Amino acid sequence: MTSAAGSARWVFGDQLGPHFLGPEEERGRDDADRVLLVESLRALQRRRYHRAKAHLMLSAIRHRAAELGDRAVLVRADTYREGVLASGLAPAALSVCDPTSYGARRLVRALGVHVLPARGFVTSESEFRAWAESRGKRRLLLEDFYRAVRQRTGILMDGEEPVGGRWNFDADNRLSPPRGATTLGLPEPWWPQEDAIDASVRADLDSWEAQGLISLVGDDGPRRFAATRDEALAVLDDFIAHRLPEFGPYEDAALAGDWVMAHSLLSVPLNLGLLDPREVIDRVVQSLAADGVPLSSVEGFVRQVMGWRDYVWHLYWHFGEDYVADSNALSAHEPLPRWWRELDSGAVTARCLSTAIGEVRERGWNHHILRLMVLGNWALQHGYDPRETTEWFTASYVDAYPWVMAANVVGMALYADGGRMATKPYAGGGSYIHRMTDLCRGCAYSPTQRVGPRGCPVTAGYWSFLARNRTALAGNYRMAQPLKGLDRLSDLEEVLLQERERGDAPP
Repeated sequence: MTSAAGSARWVFGDQLGPHFLGPEEERGRDDADRVLLVESLRALQRRRYHRAKAHLMLSAIRHRAAELGDRAVLVRADTYREGVLASGLAPAALSVCDPTSYGARRLVRALGVHVLPARGFVTSESEFRAWAESRGKRRLLLEDFYRAVRQRTGILMDGEEPVGGRWNFDADNRLSPPRGATTLGLPEPWWPQEDAIDASVRADLDSWEAQGLISLVGDDGPRRFAATRDEALAVLDDFIAHRLPEFGPYEDAALAGDWVMAHSLLSVPLNLGLLDPREVIDRVVQSLAADGVPLSSVEGFVRQVMGWRDYVWHLYWHFGEDYVADSNALSAHEPLPRWWRELDSGAVTARCLSTAIGEVRERGWNHHILRLMVLGNWALQHGYDPRETTEWFTASYVDAYPWVMAANVVGMALYADGGRMATKPYAGGGSYIHRMTDLCRGCAYSPTQRVGPRGCPVTAGYWSFLARNRTALAGNYRMAQPLKGLDRLSDLEEVLLQERERGDAPP
C-alpha cells in the first residue's frame, strides 16, 4: 500500500487529538487520509514503567485507532523504525508533527518523514526562542514568560492590563486545608469506564511480563485517566462544573483522604495530546463570566497550563539533550532506596512519605505539592542521584514524559542545575507539610521535633541538607537566612549523627 505525498500522517502516542491531523496552516482541519500509529515494544522496555502508565499509553493508542477505523494503520513492532517500514506507507509520503523527545526527532528526520512544527502548546518553539533571545543575559523566569504570553495572546487581558489589575493571584491560592476536614467535600470526579480495548491491553501486559519481555511496578487498578478525546472532554466538563471554583484557594493543599482535591486530572489527556491547551484555557476563561468562577482560580489554572506547562516544555529544548545527565550541582550521588523504587509505602512510617508513595503505587499520580514538597523535597534532602530520580519520576507517573520531568525534577525539585531554572532549592521541613496538609496528623513523628523517637525525618533532613551543602549554597542570597539558622541549632551535631545512622532505611 502506498500513499500520496503528504496525505498520510504519523502520530505518536502523545499526539492523539484531532489538532495533530490537519495541515500546518489549518490545524483544526483533519485532511489525512491515512493515520499511522505504531506500538513499540522497545519503548515499553526502555524503563520500568508503572503498570497504570503502560496500560494508559497502549489503551490510548488502540482507542484512537478504533476511532479512526479504516483510516488507521496500526502496527505493532519491536521499534518505531521497524513499525514504519512494516506499515506499507512510504516514509517520504508521511508527515508528522515534530515529536516530543530528542530521539524521536532524530528518527523522523533520518527516515525522511516530512516534519511539521510541534503542536500541543500555546507558545511555539520559534516564539519562545524569540522571547529568550530578547532577554539577553537575564534569567528566563517563569513569571516573565507567563506575562509575555498573556500579552501576546490577550488571554486574561483587559487591553494592556491584566484582568483584575493583577498578573498573579498566588497570594490568594495558598490556603491550608479546612481545619478538621478529611476531604474538600466536592463531588467525586467523573471516571472513565474500561472496555474491551482496556481488557486486551491488560492481557497483553500480563503476557509480556510473564514472558520477561517487560518489567512493571505499581498496582493494576481500574483506569482512572482519560484515554480518548470524548473521555477527556468529559473530564474537562466535570472539572469546570465541580472543582474549578475551589482549585485556586486549595491548589497547594493536600489531604490524605482526598487525593484529587480540586485538581483537574487534565495533565494526562493534555500530555497524550487528546486536548489542545488553548481549548482548555478558553473553556476555563469562559467560566469566569458564565459561571461566576473566582478570578483567582481561573488565573491559577491558566498559569499552570499556559505558563508552567509551556515553560518546562521549552526549557527541555533550550537547556539541551544533556541537561539531565550533566546536572549535578550539589554532587548528589545516592541511589534510590529499595522502598522508594518498589513503591513500598507499607515499609514507611512517616505519614507524608507513606501517603505520597502509596498514591504513586495505587494510580501513578499525585498532585504537584506531594511531588515537589514531599517526594522531591525528600530526594533533595537525601542527595538522590538526579538522573536516577528523573528516570523514576518519568517511569512512575502517568502524565510524565522526558520533556515534562527534566526541568521539573532537575531544575525545580533537586536544584541539580545550580540555579539555571529555580532561584533557590525548594527544601523544607515538616512545618510546611504540617501547615499545608493533614499528613502530620496521627504520624509517629512530630514536625516540631528534630531528634529522638519523635524526631521528624523531614525536619531533621532539612537541617542535614543545609549542613551538607552549606558551602555550595553560600553564594545564594535567598539561602542566607536558612544557612544562618544552622548556627542557632544547639543540637545540630545530634541531628547529623541521627541522620547518618538512619541512612537509606525507610523513614
